[in-house]
Amino acid sequence: MASLTVGFDLDMTLIDSRPGIHACYQALAARTGTYIDADLAITRLGPPLVEELANWFPAEDVPAVAALYREMYAAIGIEATPAMPGAREAIAAVRAAGGRAVVVTAKYEPNAELHIAHLGMEPDAVIGDLWAEAKAGALREHGAGVYVGDHVGDVRGARAAGAYSVAVTTGPCDERELRAAGADVVLADLTAFPEWLAAHTRR
Repeated sequence: MASLTVGFDLDMTLIDSRPGIHACYQALAARTGTYIDADLAITRLGPPLVEELANWFPAEDVPAVAALYREMYAAIGIEATPAMPGAREAIAAVRAAGGRAVVVTAKYEPNAELHIAHLGMEPDAVIGDLWAEAKAGALREHGAGVYVGDHVGDVRGARAAGAYSVAVTTGPCDERELRAAGADVVLADLTAFPEWLAAHTRR
């Protein structure tokens, strides 16, 4: 399967970004004097940052606040964020099958790269700032035949790219939602991915 390429989402798929994002929202609230319910915000991770910030800031302020958040996040969010169970092994399984692993995420690309470096993951490429169907272009460009994610937006991105959609229930969406969105397979977490991939590549 030398032509195998697997795409992975980042937040709540490869990394548990809740601690870092929670800490950054608390710091942002203190910095701006604006109330942000960080506990609530981390239950709906997946869509772009600006969509969450629009719940707490006037529309005209969101671009500047997003830039401030991203700057603060590099100092606050990276070290607080662990890898998800099975994340490194999932990437290694792709390599063992002779394939390439690419990360395609809605997260700001420089911060996504910081997470990958900090956790010692070694995908072949990291592409950021893409959400839902917009991920399809990067997936097609890299020839990804499989895309793994935790959100219905990831399922939609896989479908738009013509890729096999593998969903994990480690994020805000449950199995019913993911299957309803069109996921081809739903796994509890990435620890089940190597076995699934081995079976998939034997087809």
